[in-house]
Amino acid sequence: MKTYDTLRNALADLKTRGYDADFTTTSDCLYCSDVDIRLNPEEFKVEEVHHFKVEGNPDEGTVLYAITSSTGVKGVLVDGYGVNARHVDFQATHHVHTYHSVFE
Repeated sequence: MKTYDTLRNALADLKTRGYDADFTTTSDCLYCSDVDIRLNPEEFKVEEVHHFKVEGNPDEGTVLYAITSSTGVKGVLVDGYGVNARHVDFQATHHVHTYHSVFE
Protein backbone atom coordinates (compact mmCIF):
# COMPACT_ATOMS: atom_id res chain seq x y z
CA MET A 1 0.00 0.00 0.00
CA LYS A 2 1.18 3.49 -0.79
CA THR A 3 1.76 6.11 1.84
CA TYR A 4 0.94 9.77 1.37
CA ASP A 5 2.21 13.01 2.88
CA THR A 6 -1.07 14.87 2.40
CA LEU A 7 -4.76 14.21 1.92
CA ARG A 8 -4.59 16.02 -1.43
CA ASN A 9 -1.88 13.66 -2.70
CA ALA A 10 -3.83 10.63 -1.50
CA LEU A 11 -7.03 11.76 -3.23
CA ALA A 12 -5.18 12.49 -6.47
CA ASP A 13 -3.48 9.10 -6.50
CA LEU A 14 -6.63 7.18 -5.60
CA LYS A 15 -8.44 8.94 -8.45
CA THR A 16 -5.77 7.71 -10.91
CA ARG A 17 -6.38 4.22 -9.51
CA GLY A 18 -10.10 4.39 -10.31
CA TYR A 19 -11.55 5.66 -7.04
CA ASP A 20 -13.72 8.28 -8.77
CA ALA A 21 -16.93 8.30 -6.72
CA ASP A 22 -17.41 10.50 -3.65
CA PHE A 23 -19.29 8.71 -0.88
CA THR A 24 -21.09 10.26 2.06
CA THR A 25 -22.66 8.56 5.05
CA THR A 26 -26.28 8.22 5.99
CA SER A 27 -27.62 6.68 9.16
CA ASP A 28 -27.49 3.16 7.74
CA CYS A 29 -25.49 3.14 4.49
CA LEU A 30 -23.01 4.87 2.20
CA TYR A 31 -24.40 7.07 -0.53
CA CYS A 32 -22.88 8.38 -3.75
CA SER A 33 -24.89 11.06 -5.54
CA ASP A 34 -22.60 10.86 -8.60
CA VAL A 35 -24.09 7.50 -9.57
CA ASP A 36 -27.10 7.51 -7.20
CA ILE A 37 -26.07 4.37 -5.35
CA ARG A 38 -26.69 3.34 -1.75
CA LEU A 39 -24.46 0.68 -0.23
CA ASN A 40 -25.22 -1.37 2.85
CA PRO A 41 -22.22 -2.66 4.85
CA GLU A 42 -22.28 -6.05 3.16
CA GLU A 43 -22.13 -4.41 -0.28
CA PHE A 44 -18.70 -2.77 -0.04
CA LYS A 45 -15.15 -3.24 1.18
CA VAL A 46 -12.83 -0.64 2.63
CA GLU A 47 -9.65 -1.33 0.68
CA GLU A 48 -7.50 1.31 2.39
CA VAL A 49 -7.70 3.69 5.33
CA HIS A 50 -5.38 6.68 5.69
CA HIS A 51 -5.28 8.98 8.72
CA PHE A 52 -3.95 12.50 8.38
CA LYS A 53 -3.31 14.21 11.69
CA VAL A 54 -2.98 17.94 12.10
CA GLU A 55 0.51 18.52 13.45
CA GLY A 56 0.35 20.20 16.84
CA ASN A 57 -3.20 19.01 17.45
CA PRO A 58 -3.35 15.22 17.82
CA ASP A 59 -7.07 15.32 18.60
CA GLU A 60 -8.06 16.53 15.13
CA GLY A 61 -7.51 15.24 11.64
CA THR A 62 -8.98 13.48 8.64
CA VAL A 63 -9.64 9.86 7.75
CA LEU A 64 -9.72 8.79 4.11
CA TYR A 65 -11.41 5.52 3.16
CA ALA A 66 -10.86 3.92 -0.28
CA ILE A 67 -14.00 1.89 -0.98
CA THR A 68 -14.94 -0.75 -3.56
CA SER A 69 -18.57 -1.78 -3.97
CA SER A 70 -19.86 -5.19 -4.93
CA THR A 71 -21.19 -3.55 -8.13
CA GLY A 72 -17.71 -2.37 -9.12
CA VAL A 73 -18.09 1.30 -8.16
CA LYS A 74 -14.90 2.58 -6.53
CA GLY A 75 -14.70 5.76 -4.53
CA VAL A 76 -13.60 7.58 -1.42
CA LEU A 77 -15.13 8.71 1.82
CA VAL A 78 -13.45 11.54 3.73
CA ASP A 79 -14.31 11.93 7.39
CA GLY A 80 -12.88 13.85 10.29
CA TYR A 81 -11.97 12.56 13.68
CA GLY A 82 -11.86 14.28 17.00
CA VAL A 83 -14.21 17.26 17.11
CA ASN A 84 -14.70 17.05 13.32
CA ALA A 85 -15.91 13.43 13.25
CA ARG A 86 -19.21 12.44 11.74
CA HIS A 87 -18.73 9.11 13.49
CA VAL A 88 -18.68 6.83 10.48
CA ASP A 89 -20.16 3.59 11.72
CA PHE A 90 -20.63 1.11 8.90
CA GLN A 91 -19.09 -1.89 10.59
CA ALA A 92 -15.77 -0.85 9.09
CA THR A 93 -13.81 -3.19 11.30
CA HIS A 94 -15.27 -6.06 9.30
CA HIS A 95 -14.36 -4.47 5.98
CA VAL A 96 -10.98 -2.80 6.38
CA HIS A 97 -8.16 -4.43 4.43
CA THR A 98 -5.24 -2.04 4.88
CA TYR A 99 -4.53 0.91 7.12
CA HIS A 100 -1.98 3.72 7.24
CA SER A 101 -1.61 6.76 9.44
CA VAL A 102 0.46 9.89 8.73
CA PHE A 103 0.93 13.40 10.04
CA GLU A 104 -0.15 16.20 7.71
